[in-house]
Amino acid sequence: MSTIHLIGGEKGGVGKSVVARLLAQYMIDHDIPFIGFDTDRSHGSLLRFYSDYASPTVIDNYESLDAIMEAALSQPDQRILVDLAAQTHYPLAQWIEESGVLELAEEMGISICYWNVMDSGKDSVDLLNKLLDQFRTRLNYILVENQLRDEHFKILELSGVKERALAFDAKVITIKRLHAPVMTKIDSNSYSFWAAKNKDTESLNALGLLERQRVKMWLNHAYKEIESLDI
Repeated sequence: MSTIHLIGGEKGGVGKSVVARLLAQYMIDHDIPFIGFDTDRSHGSLLRFYSDYASPTVIDNYESLDAIMEAALSQPDQRILVDLAAQTHYPLAQWIEESGVLELAEEMGISICYWNVMDSGKDSVDLLNKLLDQFRTRLNYILVENQLRDEHFKILELSGVKERALAFDAKVITIKRLHAPVMTKIDSNSYSFWAAKNKDTESLNALGLLERQRVKMWLNHAYKEIESLDI
């Protein structure tokens, strides 16, 4: 059966949408069929960069969220990729609990993976701890240490929360920081990551040769991390 990948972390600015875009590009490049759902009403990244694969989802509407489970049940050969906007945990958790989503998923053989995207700050650690308090071993956790601000996650390492997640069989990956001006160009041109690493002769603000090379190196590292998870 299908796997539902929830890309979250609750805190804004930690790179959830970048991770969702990375996963989408990884699945495309590896011929892994998937369906995307985007919960960001203002600037949904999956809808913007991978519009052929994604549809909008209203996070506080049960019928809209139901479509995620319906897709997983009706198309078991497809992975389900859900980009969760910041501060959407409460309505998502309420839907999960009141609808018996985890119980139905277990009954139908659907795996639900929660990708907890984190920066190196204390807020991310506290939010992860709350997530573990709520769902404990009922979710499959993937901790994404996103190095967009700092390469070191000392607060997480010293908190004991990481060890707690590992005791729940969580997996951990690292996403390196992509040079900020390169990411700015990618976003200003609305490039997919495939388009970012290939030469563009039409845009006046296209990535240069070494900038495209930096994208390739960054993607290669991210892909190796994702490959370790066997998604």
